[in-house]
Amino acid sequence: MTVRNRHIGSSLDNFLAEEGLLEEVSAVAIKRVVAWQISEAMKSRGLSKKAMAERMGTSRSHLDRLLDVNDTGLTLETLTKAANALGRQLRIELAA
Repeated sequence: MTVRNRHIGSSLDNFLAEEGLLEEVSAVAIKRVVAWQISEAMKSRGLSKKAMAERMGTSRSHLDRLLDVNDTGLTLETLTKAANALGRQLRIELAA
């Protein structure tokens, strides 16, 4: 008797959706990209975490949460402050 894997031929997104993990995995992936972009922009401008937090008008621990790739609880206000502190604009869109 041959056992067929129902996921063979399906996409990763389909698999994650069927397992109920798509939203969580997507949120972590997005956060990793955002944290990386902020970190890279800080490096290119020679900004320490302390200086970045001061520019944002927030604490160093709040900035650490922003840069923590596993903490997906971001607010638009925090992201906007980070973008402004780096001389950037925040752009968010819903894609089809």
